[in-house]
Amino acid sequence: MTTTPEAVFHYEVQKSADEGAGPVTIIVCHGKVTSETSGQLKEVVKPLIPLGGRIALDLTDVSYMDSSGLGALVGLKVSALREGYCKLELVNLSQRVKELLRLSNLTQLFSS
Repeated sequence: MTTTPEAVFHYEVQKSADEGAGPVTIIVCHGKVTSETSGQLKEVVKPLIPLGGRIALDLTDVSYMDSSGLGALVGLKVSALREGYCKLELVNLSQRVKELLRLSNLTQLFSS
């Protein structure tokens, strides 16, 4: 099976310091967030949570997300909420991901 570029999950990490709220990390995601790739997302985000500040997952270029990808996002959000000093947010959601959150009744979780 040949892997097309949009099927491969990859990301870029952009860090900056916001003197008021602590570190700001933007993770720009590309491709598909599925059972095969959601582990990569967790591996990059999980160590950032204890550092505090703000973590923004930019999903502009995510072409597909399955239930495992959604589960990874929920797990990361719950971890961030549990830590208490980290804000994890989703930005630039595609219509498909917005609809997936709505159908899963998770819109409220990610709006906090």
